[in-house]
Amino acid sequence: MSWYWSALDPSPAMIKHISLIIKKDAPRPVAAAKRLEEYLSGRDITITRETVSAKSQAVVVIGGDGTLLHVAGLAFHFGLPLLGINAGSLGFITEIMLDEMEPAIDALIEERFELDRRMMLAVTVKSEQHDDFHYFALNDVVITKGAMGHMITLPAWAGDSFLSSYRGDGLITATATGSTAYNLSAGGPIMHPQLEAMVITPICPFALSSRPLLLPSGHAVTINIDHAPEDISMVVDGQTGRELYEGDRVIIEKAKGFLKLIRSPQRDYFTILREKLGWTEGVKLDTA
Repeated sequence: MSWYWSALDPSPAMIKHISLIIKKDAPRPVAAAKRLEEYLSGRDITITRETVSAKSQAVVVIGGDGTLLHVAGLAFHFGLPLLGINAGSLGFITEIMLDEMEPAIDALIEERFELDRRMMLAVTVKSEQHDDFHYFALNDVVITKGAMGHMITLPAWAGDSFLSSYRGDGLITATATGSTAYNLSAGGPIMHPQLEAMVITPICPFALSSRPLLLPSGHAVTINIDHAPEDISMVVDGQTGRELYEGDRVIIEKAKGFLKLIRSPQRDYFTILREKLGWTEGVKLDTA
């Protein structure tokens, strides 16, 4: 099936309502959004801006990976396919470039796209001081000390089994999708996004024996805040943060269902990996 929509194609559009999220105060996404609205004018497509509507049938993000992460939880919650259009350099999860936007949108509204099912994390913060808090994460959950604080100790469990009391600057729990984010910078492994797994990666650990640990998705990760002499915070997908207090317990587990992320027809995951990490610099690829 051709990726490009044809004006001669008599088949009606299947998707009639799109939630459009753009990176704010950035000229390229703003211009691209205007171009998209002009492109869709007269095609009976309803566009909701700046929020994810429960009435929409798909979510389109114009920006970068951070913009997509900002709305991934809502797209997942409503079960909507999510299309990421990158308005800067190629992203790991915003795979569509600006010059590919129109054909990608055509394929979206005519439902001619391929989906990646991306594992999500369900995060619960339990505390004696307040009601439970709940979050969804596509990339990672980071528990870390304050900027000027000393090392912190974080006891962690995998299911009912005690793992270790990690001592250092903090702890990352990441999905395969998030393995190329903070996890990679902290020395964690790269995981193919189709893997249903989590990786626990210590941040600047005190002990050299503290190494990243790969877990199957059926193991919930529990991290206790037993002793908090310094400021300790939790950040979800680099977007949502909250302070953690002594006695808090963070439970991280595989969420039910998957995020429906629309795949680029132009490049596969390994192509994106090579381009982002510079693996092809100075190398001539034999594509024959």
